[in-house]
Amino acid sequence: MRILGIDPGLTRCGVGVVDLNSNRRASFVAVHVIRTPSTNELPARLLELESGLVELFETYQPDAVAIERVFSQHNVRTAMGTAQASAVAMLIAARNQLDVAMYTPTEVKAAVTGYGRADKSQITAMVTRLLGLAEPPKPADAADALALALCHAWKGQGRARIAEQVSKMAMVNN
Repeated sequence: MRILGIDPGLTRCGVGVVDLNSNRRASFVAVHVIRTPSTNELPARLLELESGLVELFETYQPDAVAIERVFSQHNVRTAMGTAQASAVAMLIAARNQLDVAMYTPTEVKAAVTGYGRADKSQITAMVTRLLGLAEPPKPADAADALALALCHAWKGQGRARIAEQVSKMAMVNN
């Protein structure tokens, strides 16, 4: 199973791709950061983000998409940009008939580091270690996107795959 993790943002949108094998072991495929200039008008930035994401969806053909859930921030402008970027990613996933899982930053941190209040450097270090990367992914948006994909690999997909296996077993036994 191929999972595309998205750390949404208008200025920098991190996209991480991992493969999950039948033993629930994740392996690194790719990481990208889509950047849009803050000097451009919002519609142009959203169009540029959509174009970049569509290209990555086509290139990597994910089976699942994990997106960071927008949470309350003091900076309303930043929260709005994050929400708009999330909406673009969800729309592309829907067009590709893919389910979208959304995870809070705390859920992602807990899944990857074992501690829901881990800082950016701890997340980056664990992502680097878990995926056997020679160098830490940069910027932090790249590491966060890979962390989202890993979170879904273990948290979201694990439950779905177990339910699917139980269902198949029940059909064989009947």
